[in-house]
Amino acid sequence: MADVKMQSRVGLALCSILFAFLSLGQCSDQVPVVIWSSESSLWQVQDAPALGHVVSGSQLVTYLSSAISNGPRIVLLFLQDKLSLDDFTMYGGAFGNKQDNAFPNLEAALEMAPSSLVLPSVDWHASSAVPALLQEKLETSPVYLEPSTLRQLRLNHSISSLLVLRLPYTTSTQFMSPKEMLSGNDEVIGEVLSILKSQAVPYTAVFTALRPSRVIREVSLAVENLGRSLLQAPPKPAAAPHPPVMYNNSVGPCILLWAENLTMSHVRSGGAPVLFELTSRTFGPGANVSLTDSICNHTHSRLVLNYGDVEGYKDFKVIFVMNSRRYPVSAQHWFTLDNVEIEYNGLKARFNGSRHIYAPQNYSFHCQSVTSFRNPLLVPFSSSDNATNWRVSFTEFQIQGFNVTGPSFSYASDCAGFFTPGIWMGLLSTLLMVLILTYGLHMLMQLKTMDRFDDPKGASISVPQTE
Repeated sequence: MADVKMQSRVGLALCSILFAFLSLGQCSDQVPVVIWSSESSLWQVQDAPALGHVVSGSQLVTYLSSAISNGPRIVLLFLQDKLSLDDFTMYGGAFGNKQDNAFPNLEAALEMAPSSLVLPSVDWHASSAVPALLQEKLETSPVYLEPSTLRQLRLNHSISSLLVLRLPYTTSTQFMSPKEMLSGNDEVIGEVLSILKSQAVPYTAVFTALRPSRVIREVSLAVENLGRSLLQAPPKPAAAPHPPVMYNNSVGPCILLWAENLTMSHVRSGGAPVLFELTSRTFGPGANVSLTDSICNHTHSRLVLNYGDVEGYKDFKVIFVMNSRRYPVSAQHWFTLDNVEIEYNGLKARFNGSRHIYAPQNYSFHCQSVTSFRNPLLVPFSSSDNATNWRVSFTEFQIQGFNVTGPSFSYASDCAGFFTPGIWMGLLSTLLMVLILTYGLHMLMQLKTMDRFDDPKGASISVPQTE
């Protein structure tokens, strides 16, 4: 009887994840939060929110407080960069296709857990504050680790511990599809839980994300407001979701860096590529990067992003080296991004960006896409360099290493030239049509009519052959 009740409770929880998306009727951004524990009776079935209800920050605090006060003192936080209900609907085997399920370990954990709580729709501002909330409730600092590091730890269940495992997410198919990424994250969850099970350590686990991977909009509201929106002024562009990375020396800010997406991939011999999603580690409230060893002066700037241990790589660093030089032809100073270096495990991969990434010293540099593999702006220094095994992709990349006056960038020099391929095609097509029109007009102007006509009553007109 107890097994039947547990299975029905787990089935209800999974259904709430898979089908709550269909009942959402508000234009807002939500992130699911999944909580389970090795202890029983932390929540009651009636505590779960109704389908379609968006959990607020205060309600989330109540749920987490109950888990911490009544449950184990060891809390696992699986913090993914992005997550939405769409991910469970598309990749969770929602229509009975269990072979396409990207969350088998998470589903098994919910089935085996004595206590579990699924919050399908949580205001993403509240979910992004989960790390700070858990830190406050447990009164301890979070420990960021990898599964390999956790295997070496010996946890004491009587001491409060907050263990945070960062999980990447990407919507791009350049390196890895979203389903493969989610399956890899699920394997990490299964590996961590198996380690805790082998050590017989009681725990409470939380799986959530910093922000939604997709924005849910209600179509009816968009259609209803269409007529009025056409008469209104165009909406103002949304502000940047996170401030740029800023390095300060003894005088003040001197280096700024911003990107919408920082992604790298390392192809190892005889193994699958390792993806590094560094955006959330670099920007925003969950950033975990050190700028130690960065330097800047009037002619040389060096920005060092030290991430520590990432994906099993020790002392992982990304370094941007910029130099300023005066060019007599333009009668001004220009800066170039000479090197982009990746240091890991005592090795170094170096990319040359000086050929394409440059701007006047008083400006910043901006480019929609900076990659090393497709229309590359970053190229390895040599064919034998370790950089040949790396693929780098920066989206909406902007950097400034000189004449920084505050937390905002100076005027940006964009990598896109004024004459884009589309403009050149339009100009050439127009020129071709003008040439055809000119040739046709010239031919029409060369036509000559007869100035003499044959009179049937008179003598025939004789036209000499030499005329």
